[in-house]
Amino acid sequence: MNVLEAHDIAKTYRGGDGGTLHILNGVNLSVKRGEMIAIVGESGAGKSTLLHVIGALDRPTRGYVLIGGESINDRTDDELALIRNRKVGFVFQYHHLLREFSAIENVMMPMRIAGAPVPKARSRAEELLARVGLSGRMHHRPSELSGGEQQRTAVARALAVDPAVVLADEPTGNLDHRNGERLHEVFAQLARDLEIGLVVVTHNRSLAARADRALLLEDGRLVDTDVQGVVA
Repeated sequence: MNVLEAHDIAKTYRGGDGGTLHILNGVNLSVKRGEMIAIVGESGAGKSTLLHVIGALDRPTRGYVLIGGESINDRTDDELALIRNRKVGFVFQYHHLLREFSAIENVMMPMRIAGAPVPKARSRAEELLARVGLSGRMHHRPSELSGGEQQRTAVARALAVDPAVVLADEPTGNLDHRNGERLHEVFAQLARDLEIGLVVVTHNRSLAARADRALLLEDGRLVDTDVQGVVA
């Protein structure tokens, strides 16, 4: 079963000179439950733009996207926000944790916003933090956590509402090698164990090599690629 589908996605912008910039030009992508896909390519190729479109943060100029079998085209902003909150988890290069709250409170936040009672949200947050190796650190605030621990907390938060798909944009970009490798292991294991679809934009060869498939974004389109040949 595909948890994410993108068909013939194009995205254009108006340039400063009045011309048209073609960022995406006919992207097709399907992600199965439990599958991890790495998207690689040169800086400026449009990888982050693609994540924003397939994650319902931006609208395509052409084409359509299905998340968990549900079309996100022709939706109001409020409807898109609801789809994002229920079906999509995001992990960015910087963790964006709320500094005044502990790790467990940060992970509970999306569930509380969705209306989950405190006991249920706390139990789910404890389970997820244990999965990412933070059972003993869940009551620490972000300033008391290492960079790797902060990012693993952000991964747990992205999983809080049991999304159909998690989208990660350079998630190890700010981590040293050891913490990056640990996060790579977490991603690969979570995709399998929780049967979520995982799409990771990365320049990291090690992370891309752990994916079930690696795709190169080039000239506005996605093509199968040899990770070793394109990732710096």
